[in-house]
Amino acid sequence: MTTFQYILLGFLVVCAISVSFSRNLLNSILIYMSYSLIMSILWVCLESPDLAITEAAVGAGVTSILFFATLKKIQAIRIESEKTETNAGKDRGTSAQDKQENNTHTMQRISESGMQTANVIMNDSAEDRKAEPAHE
Repeated sequence: MTTFQYILLGFLVVCAISVSFSRNLLNSILIYMSYSLIMSILWVCLESPDLAITEAAVGAGVTSILFFATLKKIQAIRIESEKTETNAGKDRGTSAQDKQENNTHTMQRISESGMQTANVIMNDSAEDRKAEPAHE
């Protein structure tokens, strides 16, 4: 092995260790991308271009994009939960009886909408049976 390959192996070990100690998810994803790119360069040095292309495309490309999309979704979930906690803090001023009444009204609306949906489905199936010609 050449000195260049030893340097790449050193960077590979540093990336593997630092991704496990990183507290920021975005930094972890970027370190993972670096790991995949270094690994693809090592595959080229070992004269295996098919593995290098696969590592670059899948490891640094597709997987990183999926991680970024997931990270974006996680951040959106955190923002929604923070809004919910803020609204819950505002609702602390309301009495327990008001909350119970709100819950009761919500449950009634849900059950009414469910009954309406069931009636629509039953009426549609009854109309379908009437529209079908009788088999002889």
